[in-house]
Amino acid sequence: MAIKDLPKEEYVLQGNAACPGCPATIALRTVLKALGKKTIITVPASCSAVIQSLYPKTSFSVPTMNIAFEAAAASASGIKAALHAEGKDDVTVMVWAGDGGSYDIGLQALSGALERKTNFIYICYNNQMYSNTGIQRSGATPYGAWTTTTWAGKKEKAKNLAEIVMVHDTPYVATASIAYPTDLYRKVKKAKGIEGPKYIEILCPCPPGWRFDMSKTVEIARLAVETGSWLMYEFEGGKLTFNGPSKGIIEGTKEAKPIEDWLRMQGRFRNLTDNDIKEIKNELKEGWEFYQKKS
Repeated sequence: MAIKDLPKEEYVLQGNAACPGCPATIALRTVLKALGKKTIITVPASCSAVIQSLYPKTSFSVPTMNIAFEAAAASASGIKAALHAEGKDDVTVMVWAGDGGSYDIGLQALSGALERKTNFIYICYNNQMYSNTGIQRSGATPYGAWTTTTWAGKKEKAKNLAEIVMVHDTPYVATASIAYPTDLYRKVKKAKGIEGPKYIEILCPCPPGWRFDMSKTVEIARLAVETGSWLMYEFEGGKLTFNGPSKGIIEGTKEAKPIEDWLRMQGRFRNLTDNDIKEIKNELKEGWEFYQKKS
């Protein structure tokens, strides 16, 4: 499929309050094209709660429920149960949450919904920080990154939420990037047709938080994959399959671009030392070796 073959319908309308170059909006446009009109989304506190536009107007043309930071997955379970009681089992329920509402504050609700086998799609758009409330560090913030609460660079590695979701015996887990919209579309379309909980995580580079020009959003998202900083894969039926450039990097048939190319484009990494870069390279190497054994 080519980009020109994506559905023409738009469910994220003009007049929204997103920043220029906003990756969350790019991702949501693609996701809703795959899910279609019969979709209900539930949104915890996040950039997307603002992007919708201010009450009483909205730029999302599907039913949308705004919920407390910690309760997105629990609300999805409730919505799905209510729809089932009314015999409306053809409606897709989706959580649309940032990494703060997924990795940290919303993790217990997500774990509970996965355990209950709620038939929903949980999508985490990962911009690796609490962007909406002032660029604080989250559990997804990578080692060495500046945020307003890690002004000297974060000293801890990021969690890996997709792997945590996998061990919940989740039927479908995938990672994606806004730089590869047809891959994202295909994964969401596939998730829609699978019974039970589905989890998709999308890397969403944030211009204000990562400190780069708004025109570079897609370029940085693509370079994250090409350097192996972000891997694209699907986990289905206990099998892990890599997609796009990630496949070649993991299988050793494609050389990853230097990680320095990606780091130097972002102001949040401008204070990295040589030892920090060495630490980041070691972390990447350990991650690739882990996935090589797993795939």
